Amino acid sequence: MMETLEESQLCFPQLLNASCRKPKSPQTGAMLFCFLCFIALLTGALNLLVIISISHFRQLHTTTNLVLLSLAVSDFLVGLVVMPGEIILTETCWFLGDLMCAVYYLLPFIIICASAASMVLISIDRYVAICYPLQYPTKLTPKTVRICVCLCWIYSLFVSIILFYDHLKQPGRYNSCYGECVVNIAGDVDLVFNFIIPIFIIVSLYLRVFMVAVSQARAMRSHVTAATVQRSQTVTAKRSELKAARNLGVVVAVFLMCYCPYYCVSLVGGKIMIGSSAEALMSFLMYFNSCLNPVIYALFYPWFRKTIKLIVTLQVMQPGSCDANIL
Repeated sequence: MMETLEESQLCFPQLLNASCRKPKSPQTGAMLFCFLCFIALLTGALNLLVIISISHFRQLHTTTNLVLLSLAVSDFLVGLVVMPGEIILTETCWFLGDLMCAVYYLLPFIIICASAASMVLISIDRYVAICYPLQYPTKLTPKTVRICVCLCWIYSLFVSIILFYDHLKQPGRYNSCYGECVVNIAGDVDLVFNFIIPIFIIVSLYLRVFMVAVSQARAMRSHVTAATVQRSQTVTAKRSELKAARNLGVVVAVFLMCYCPYYCVSLVGGKIMIGSSAEALMSFLMYFNSCLNPVIYALFYPWFRKTIKLIVTLQVMQPGSCDANIL
């Protein structure tokens, strides 16, 4: 009877001495599981609204929104694929083999890396719009931005394969027993390409944007009383760009707050074993950023609130709805 009970607690009862034990759910496991599932569902639903909004309404087909669309796609995949996988993995044994374990962790890294690359593109977009407003329409055309977005995803795939190269070559090398899915990545490569380089570019560009924005704000205040009609239109355009920079700056700031805890451990010399509980907690904080981005859009972008209403009430199904005035 004792042997049967012990075998029932194993992932692979037939491998008595080599099998992992099934994860023990705490007393709060059911509530936590439901909460995490709700967050995953909310993340997917909110980002799907962003994707539909930018894709459907022609007024939103701008270069800046193309980058936001790339970010929304990666955030949607976080809610649809990454979060559910993370939740299920902490509750059950791994039965899909060592190679699939490596592939399973490869996908989140591609998506997260694409999110970081999209944030870099957002910073570049605001930098050009604020610092070189006259050249902005010619330097960042929709075609150029589409190419940059594609390159971001190719870059993410390339970097992620480098990170998991050793594990893809020899799957299961870090598993201590059967039924476990643990990988160890090239931490230095991850730290440099997914954190240090993107953060350096983002912070540098936004510092420059902030300095130019302050000088432009002073210039607008000093000339507002003597403004002609043409100059008034220029001032309005500048204010619009500055407001967009501020709103996207909030998105970038929240991104940094969610991502810093995970990478700061590596930055100070610590090591995180992929699949451990500490890694799961900090990873979920990163994933939660994907849920916060649409909330920020709802708070700062009136067009997103309008499109949500049109989508929820199914008015987007009507002919000509793509030409609706939402700005």
